This record gives sequence, structure tokens and C-alpha cells, in this order.
Amino acid sequence: MSRFKLTLEYVGTRYRGWQIQKNARTVQGEIAAAVRLVSERTDFELYGSGRTDAGVHALAQVAHLDLNTPLKPDVLRMALNDKLPQDIHLLKAEVVPRQFHARHDAKGRRYLYQISHRRTAFAKPYVWWIKDPLSVDAMRRAVPHFLGLQDFRAFTADDPEEKSTKAEIERLDVAEDGALLLIRIDGSHFLWKMVRRLVGVLAEVGRGRLSDKDVARFLREGSEMPAALTAPPSGLFLERVFYEGDRRDQPLRPVLHLSQER
Repeated sequence: MSRFKLTLEYVGTRYRGWQIQKNARTVQGEIAAAVRLVSERTDFELYGSGRTDAGVHALAQVAHLDLNTPLKPDVLRMALNDKLPQDIHLLKAEVVPRQFHARHDAKGRRYLYQISHRRTAFAKPYVWWIKDPLSVDAMRRAVPHFLGLQDFRAFTADDPEEKSTKAEIERLDVAEDGALLLIRIDGSHFLWKMVRRLVGVLAEVGRGRLSDKDVARFLREGSEMPAALTAPPSGLFLERVFYEGDRRDQPLRPVLHLSQER
């Protein structure tokens, strides 16, 4: 039995998220089906580094696969890709020690959110189009309130009575690239719908309907407002999962370049 570390990308539009669910199409379910076809085995285990919500994409999700197979990693990767739908693609497969765990060993995660300033025919599945002008300066003024270890109970659909709603945001960048506004968030881990609610609140700050003081109040006192402002999943990408020794200095780039209207 070998343990493989799998790195994969996927378009989440057609899936109900990463984790296998009954009567729903999921990314983990598609990979498991491909493993069964390639290996002709059912006695394997597949674990992801974490869940992604329905409709959310991934540029480099990580999973580990325990499988008894004579196939070399790259041969396994190619064979699985032959069986996977076109919107899921294995980028890399490598043998790792049995002690490696895709979720437990992760040291951090990075998400990227793309907001479009203009209507687009081609990029709609990968952006949130906001017609209103957004003040990047105002959004950046709100950034420091999110940083550090704090309680994000107002920004998650998780029940604080059942699990901790504390998380640490290590870095949050807001930048422009052509017609896109990019929001990149690095953290220890992320709660259910946390990133999308954070982005929704930042967008309202950019519109001028909320201030950075409102952000501080939501975090300090709690509020139902972030839930009402949840950004759509279309613009959200799991960009990276970090493990011991991984570099985090990659430049901030969009998934696709979207030029300004001419």
C-alpha cells in the first residue's frame, strides 16, 4: 500500500464542493470513481486538505491517496486524468511517507477571489461582476481589522456551539489587474463561507455603504450583516495549500487576464 500526494485543479461550477455527498456530484467523488476504474480496487482511502464549497474552484488542491498499485506516480496521474472529466485535472502525483496527511500537515491555505469591474461573456464562471465603482483605498483601510487570530463567528455558517470559530488571517491583499479586482487571503485555516462573507463585506466597504469601523464592530460584537452579503462562489479559488518548507512569496496574479472595456 502506497501513499500518494495528489495536487489537482478543478472548475467547481458543476460540483457540490469537494467532499463526497449522497445524490450529489462532488470533486472527491469523481476522483474516487476514477481510482476505482484505473486500479480495479475499492480498498483505498482518499483525503483532501479541506473542503471547498459548491461552485468554488481550485488551482492547487491537495489530497492524499492510499492505494495498493504497481503503477508509478506519473503513470497513475496520466491514467486517472484519462478517466476524469475535463474540469478536473491532476497536476502532480508523488509518493510520500505514510505519516503525511493532506489536512493535518497543512501549515496554511491561500484563497484568491476575483471581482470584475465589467460585464464579460467569457469569464462569468470565474468572477463576481459588480457594476458599482469600488474604492480600493477604502477596502485596503479595512484590511488590518481582519488580520491576526480572532473570532470570525459573524463571518461563518459554522455553529460556534459546535466548533471554534477562531481563525488566523496572516495576510490579506487587495490589488487591481486590468478589469479585475483581486483579493488574496492567507490563513491558518478557513471556516465555512468565511472567505465569501469577508469578500462581500469588503465589497460593501468599497461601495461606500460600510466603513472600516463597521468591519471592526462585526468582528467585535458579531452581526448578521456578513451573512446577507455573502459573495457568490464563482469568483473564489483555492490557490495553494502550504506544507512545511513551502515558499509563500508567489506574486499575486489573476487566473485569467481581463482587459478594460474599449
